[in-house]
Order: sequence, then structure tokens, then C-alpha cells
Amino acid sequence: MRIRPMTEMDLDAVTHVEEVCFSDAWSRKNFEDSLKEPSAHLLVTADEASDEVIGYCCLYQALDEGEIVNVAIAPEYRQKGYGAAMVGALMKLGRSLGAESFYLEVRAGNTAGKRLYESIGFETCGIRKDFYSDPREDAVLMVWQEKSICQ
Repeated sequence: MRIRPMTEMDLDAVTHVEEVCFSDAWSRKNFEDSLKEPSAHLLVTADEASDEVIGYCCLYQALDEGEIVNVAIAPEYRQKGYGAAMVGALMKLGRSLGAESFYLEVRAGNTAGKRLYESIGFETCGIRKDFYSDPREDAVLMVWQEKSICQ
């Protein structure tokens, strides 16, 4: 497994993974726009030998806060630690750029996703009613914050 910055050459593969993973998938244009956005940081996870994209994640950063907006691993590669490694690399990048906290939303019914984020240190801090469509579902708002030295 190799984690690297997403490039325009990855967009077909990323869009394919997105469509396989999500019913309300981002379009190729959404990813193109994000690649051009200075506050956005996008990574892909690729097979070491073939460089085939098996997952990706996206972070938007403003000052000391990061919002993780998209995380996906192709179904056949799940439960192998790729997601945790990829999100960890994204957070390390964000922290190197000054982020002290990270936020994300995850479908309320996505038990595996919630477990992944909790294993990294995210905590539930709220619910966004009917946040997702197709199917309509609440989002669980989660946050990771650097621990204060005063605690």
C-alpha cells in the first residue's frame, strides 16, 4: 500500500471508487474542483505494485481546523487497515499545516466507519438530522482535538 497526493490522473479511478461506495456520490467535477482548491488536501491509497487506486480521502482546512469530507476504500480492500492508515496520513498532513482539530460526518448506520474513526480518537459530538439523502439518514458529527497540556 502506498499513500500519496491525488492527481488528475487518478480521477477516473477515484470516481469509480466513489460510485461503488456511495449512493450520493461526488462527481468527477467535484473532485476536479477540490484538486484546484488551495484549502483542500486529497490523498489516494494505491496498491504498491500496480499503483491501482483502492481508496481516497479529502480534507478541507481553515486555520487550525480540518474538515474531513470524504473517505472511501473499495469494498474488496476494507477491514485491512487501509482506511485507518489513510486517515492517519491525512491528519498528519493537516497537523503539519497547523490543524489542531478535525471534524467529519458519518452515516448513523455506518458502524464500521464509526468504529474506524473512534479507533483514531474521534468522539461523537452531535447528530445532523436527515443530513444524507438516498437513503435519508442522520449523520453523526465526530471530532478529534489535540489534547490540551492543561488537562
